[in-house]
Amino acid sequence: MNYNYHIDPDIRKAETLPAAFYQDDGVFAALKTRVFARSWQWIGDVSLVPLARSVYPFFLLENFLSEPLVLTRGADDELHCLSNVCTHRANLVAYHPGQAAGLVCGYHGRRFGLDGAFQRMPEFAEAENFPRPCDHLHIFPLEQWGPFLFAGLEPAFDLAGMLEALNRRIGFLPLHEFRYDASSSKDYLVNAHWALYCDNYLEGFHIPFVHADLNAALDYGRYTTELYDYGSLQIGYASSGEKVFDLPEGHVDHGQHVAAYYFWVFPNMMFNFYPWGLSVNLVKPISKDKTKVSFLTYVYDESKRHSGAGALLDKVEREDEFVVEGVHRGLQSRFYPGGRFSPTREQGVHHFQSLLANALRE
Repeated sequence: MNYNYHIDPDIRKAETLPAAFYQDDGVFAALKTRVFARSWQWIGDVSLVPLARSVYPFFLLENFLSEPLVLTRGADDELHCLSNVCTHRANLVAYHPGQAAGLVCGYHGRRFGLDGAFQRMPEFAEAENFPRPCDHLHIFPLEQWGPFLFAGLEPAFDLAGMLEALNRRIGFLPLHEFRYDASSSKDYLVNAHWALYCDNYLEGFHIPFVHADLNAALDYGRYTTELYDYGSLQIGYASSGEKVFDLPEGHVDHGQHVAAYYFWVFPNMMFNFYPWGLSVNLVKPISKDKTKVSFLTYVYDESKRHSGAGALLDKVEREDEFVVEGVHRGLQSRFYPGGRFSPTREQGVHHFQSLLANALRE
């Protein structure tokens, strides 16, 4: 079924997605197929498979897409993202991370290389036209950016454009020196539709009204948004005296007092760079009324963590949850059909909702 949502490309005329978009079970299911199954997703960093002949099984967006995948690093040090489903009877091939010479199904002994290639199978000597190409494990697209890894089932767009935009702004940072901090990484459960969380993230309009501490750290009047085909960047400039990036000569923002780069990649990935490092935010749908948001912390300069725009992230998150859940409840109103966009402050939300509407019409 196609859903004929329309967002006028002229933000000065456009109306938001209607309340029904966030309430309809059919729309929620369609977004799973037409948006998430055709997107790129963060799967972690290279420490998941640190050595040659390493394997790491996982489910892509568990409890939503729940696609069984396995990340492997071969003897040649090449990375692969493979289906973790045996091509014989669909048993999972790998259950635990670790090292292995290959992948062996524990049900009937079918063997695969760490590149997914079928190798051998007991009791199949008399099978005709065997093996076929479909007897190999399916290979999924995999992209690496610095130490970070992205995979997709059938991505509808090339990730290279967004990685180029990221490199243009933060390519001077030594990403391989960023250290994952499990103690400050956590999951938040938000009682709201996942797209509402993204709507909120994609505009700085609410900052003076919702985030007093963050607003004090930023120069709201200079807050800017840049749009890309499948993403956006919000730049937070620092108030006087706050921590800023030491931008090298030749950088597009050299001489500017940048406190934060907020990158968003369609549909649900957020990369927030601060002078101290990176906070990755992954928005994971559970139902149309519930969302899990994972905050993953990568530290570069510990001395800068407790001041500026990158401080008090837990407090900022709780404030965001409060307003997003309020919007979700407000959408239950019989008297709210939809709203309008601020042409000067909600370009990112307009772009996001346009991408969603286009995906649902295809």
